[in-house]
Amino acid sequence: MADAADETFEQAGSGASTSYPKQCSALRKNEYVVLKNRPCKIVDLSTSKTGKHGHAKVHIVGTDLFTSKKYEDVCPSTHNMNVPHVSRIEYQVIDMDSDGYLSLMDDKSGTRDDMKVSEKDVEMRKEFEARLKDDVPPIAIVLKAMDEEVVIGIKSGKE
Repeated sequence: MADAADETFEQAGSGASTSYPKQCSALRKNEYVVLKNRPCKIVDLSTSKTGKHGHAKVHIVGTDLFTSKKYEDVCPSTHNMNVPHVSRIEYQVIDMDSDGYLSLMDDKSGTRDDMKVSEKDVEMRKEFEARLKDDVPPIAIVLKAMDEEVVIGIKSGKE
């Protein structure tokens, strides 16, 4: 018999899932769903009537939360779809470098320097630069889902 010390584990983690199941018929427009393994916001939802040989079908159209790419899927109304755990986090912006990387501070005074404002979002970069020159540091709004994060907005910091 093999010793316990000989065991190997392919993966280690907390076991927390990035999504949870929800019945297709319970999904609504403007909610979130996983389509083609991507977290998406539902922009269109339609249900067909029950056919002669089966279930009612739900046609779901969603846009990717991070790339804005459109995805579609059809699912029987009684089957489950995965819904991503989506959170919105606010960070105080300390600084932004020339590449668009933000130095952020959370509410527990922890810092991180790995968030980047997209090159495509020129307006947001300009707004961060302008607000960093003010006395009140701006707040970056970050959307997180399925282990991905993106800066989605900016607002004025607290005085």
